[in-house]
Amino acid sequence: MNRPGLLLAAACLAVATSATSEEWDRFRGPNGTGIGPDGELPVVFGPEHGPIFRVPLPPGHSSPILAAGRVHLTAYSETEFFTIALDAETGDELWRAATKRERMTEVDSRNNAASPSVAATRDGVYAFFPDLGLIGYDEEGREHWRQPLGPFDNFYGMGASPILAGDAVVLVLDQNLDSEIVAFNRKDGEVLWRTPRPEATSGHSTPVLRETGDGLEILAPGSFLLTAYGLEDGVARWWVRGLPWEMKSTPLLEGDLVYVNGYGAPVNQPGNQITPPSFAEALEASDQNGDGRIEREEAEGHSDFWFGVIDLSSDGLLEESEWAYYEAVLSSQNGILAIRPGAAGENGDLTEANTVWSYRRRVPQLPSPLLYEGVLYMVNDGGIVTALDPNTGEMLSQGRLQGAVDAYYASPVAADGKIYFVSELGLAAVVNPLDPGEKSPELDVVQVNPLGESVYATPAIAPSRLYIRTVEALYAFGPE
Repeated sequence: MNRPGLLLAAACLAVATSATSEEWDRFRGPNGTGIGPDGELPVVFGPEHGPIFRVPLPPGHSSPILAAGRVHLTAYSETEFFTIALDAETGDELWRAATKRERMTEVDSRNNAASPSVAATRDGVYAFFPDLGLIGYDEEGREHWRQPLGPFDNFYGMGASPILAGDAVVLVLDQNLDSEIVAFNRKDGEVLWRTPRPEATSGHSTPVLRETGDGLEILAPGSFLLTAYGLEDGVARWWVRGLPWEMKSTPLLEGDLVYVNGYGAPVNQPGNQITPPSFAEALEASDQNGDGRIEREEAEGHSDFWFGVIDLSSDGLLEESEWAYYEAVLSSQNGILAIRPGAAGENGDLTEANTVWSYRRRVPQLPSPLLYEGVLYMVNDGGIVTALDPNTGEMLSQGRLQGAVDAYYASPVAADGKIYFVSELGLAAVVNPLDPGEKSPELDVVQVNPLGESVYATPAIAPSRLYIRTVEALYAFGPE
């Protein structure tokens, strides 16, 4: 169904719950920036250093979301999904909505059934469970509507979170085939529009919003492209090529530039790239039964990993179209791009004119970038932090988080003159921002706080509060 304009015309003006929100009402906070509000935040914290509260939780990787004095999370069991609201000051559970689990999809071990974070406002909470669909709750946890979605076929499992845009809930549903972006009416869950994303395959990126003279735009990364969709009608307005085949991070909009990083595989590093044989050559070498397709047993010289990546139909056979995708995958490059968004009236491919700079060295797979006090930060596995000049892409500094050399799934967040990097093993490093005017500044790790529990969720920040979800609990920390 496509009903442009009936409910979204006003939404393009009423954006208090979207691009201009000051609450941590979506994944990575206000419009995905990762920057929290003013208020004193802790340097030394942990289970033994006076948490304001620690609330045990069922399993889930969704990040804490803050709205109207509440912390919202999702979780799961073998038989149910949970959407939970806690008092942000005390940790007391205000409500828990349990929903029967109808499906159980096998996903990558680093993912799980409650990875997407909710979007929340004062009067509603919107939760996406890939094995169920999208649910709209009121502020007391009463289910108002439900949109069944899926099942999905995603190489690693689904991971993108819903966002709010005026009267709409927007959700990117990228999978092997039949990817799309959908806008739902916040009040009743009715589909306002849905737009196919045929180029997108495996991906988990949550979009951000941009205000323009033509109304709100949704900036959504996917395989090979960053695409801008008009909120009113879902039409793709403009796009920029140059991203890798698999996208997980959230784009960052700051001023007149969009920053987005992506990492597909080691073979997508410049200098490591290979050119596969043509499909005709592959058939001649491997098609033993002469059926014009390549079966897994015939794919000698191709790893199970790559076969699984390019077998988009998941039928154990490689067609010519899937081989063309393979060629596109291997020709794409890892990196971070700075993109100038399209101006009013600009449409189509803006790659050449609007790519301001690209940095093609090793960038993170999952953590999104952070732009704080004039410096652009990325954290990679091994605790390697790369700091770039956001205007030119020049590397200002690169160093390890001493004492926190580990894998990283959570994205960095910042406020109160502090940057927080939290590793998979729960090592929470507090770092001073770099001075962009200093020549070759060195990373200043002030404190590393061991939480003793693994972390996959991105922290949330409220005035004088830092919320961190581990695999076991939600912690709230305040100033010492």
